[in-house]
Amino acid sequence: MKTYEGLLERLARSNEAGMLLAVIDGLGDLPMEELGGRTPLEAARTPNLDGLALRGALGMHVPVAPGITPGSGPAHLGLFGYDPVEYRVGRGVLAALGVGFPLEQGDLAARINFCTVDADGTVVDRRAGRISTDRCRELVNLLREITVDGVEIHLMPVKQHRACVVFRGEGLTEEPNDTDPGLVGEKPLPINGYGRSGEVARKFLKAAAEILRNQHPANYILLRGFALYKEFPSMARRFLLKPAAVALYPMYRGVARLVGMDVLESSPENLEGQAETVARAVSEGYDYVFVHHKPADSAGEDGDHEAKVRAIEEFDAALPRFLENDFSVVVVTGDHSTPCSMKLHSWHPVPVLFSGEPLRRGYSSAFSEREALKGAMGTFHSVDIIGLMMAVAGKLSKFGA
Repeated sequence: MKTYEGLLERLARSNEAGMLLAVIDGLGDLPMEELGGRTPLEAARTPNLDGLALRGALGMHVPVAPGITPGSGPAHLGLFGYDPVEYRVGRGVLAALGVGFPLEQGDLAARINFCTVDADGTVVDRRAGRISTDRCRELVNLLREITVDGVEIHLMPVKQHRACVVFRGEGLTEEPNDTDPGLVGEKPLPINGYGRSGEVARKFLKAAAEILRNQHPANYILLRGFALYKEFPSMARRFLLKPAAVALYPMYRGVARLVGMDVLESSPENLEGQAETVARAVSEGYDYVFVHHKPADSAGEDGDHEAKVRAIEEFDAALPRFLENDFSVVVVTGDHSTPCSMKLHSWHPVPVLFSGEPLRRGYSSAFSEREALKGAMGTFHSVDIIGLMMAVAGKLSKFGA
């Protein structure tokens, strides 16, 4: 336990200084032969990020703890100032909150991945070819005929191959395990646990398998992140902030809602639309704005280094629009690393860029893993980012006499 637990809450003070947290999902990576020994971030043309780095300060953050590979939910909670070990939440709750489902205390939620299995039941595509969101809606409608005695079943499409299910009833627990093996070439894992929740999940999965068996390529489902819903203390209460989220993917909207952010709609749903929404948020008095950019992570999971480079360059091109809002503090980072060579989240520390006054500037010439490793901010836990942002923005009182 940290000796300064609760310190930010005691020292927090409100002012009009604006703060921007821009998250390039899965940003961190490893050097690649295909890129001449560079990472995708190092290979990308990023004049705006490099200029911000020259005027700011770089470092590395550890999402959870050294050697620990984080899921997206815990990784984002850390960025928002919530110790991901203390504030634990399953992917299912985030998925349900992300699509705006009104969860109640004691609801059991799980994320669904439509997938492809062969005749032997082996997973050959964990994402069913990333089916369209429209196709996802059709499949969810088919699954809505499933009933299990004693529980309500609520099904919602999320995006592409992702959906979620919420079980509502008495005596539910978090006992069911993930059925996703995490790799192709493996069979889905059986649901363990013999209490009420395990029984419900097995009955639901069996019925879903029968309904989907002729629906190619999405002929099966993987269940992930079983979790009971419970309320978290809000960022407004803890840090005296008025926070807003500008995220396009439902899961990240969910984790933002979990900590009390107002989730703002963007139109069009791209970086241009997000930039317009950020400007609107500032004009409406939000002093903490979280922006999320997903494509870099998707490219990393696909092992597509060229797509990851493009995703980073797309964000760099949009960055000046975000900076037009005269934020007192700007932080650009990733929630975790997703190395293209691994096609998975990893435990590697993540580069982080701080811009604002006062900072120890002039130590870095570009935004990259190599520059961040020797940057003025050093290496620290992601949960400390919020305190550093508040300090630069003058939102923390002095500690002691």
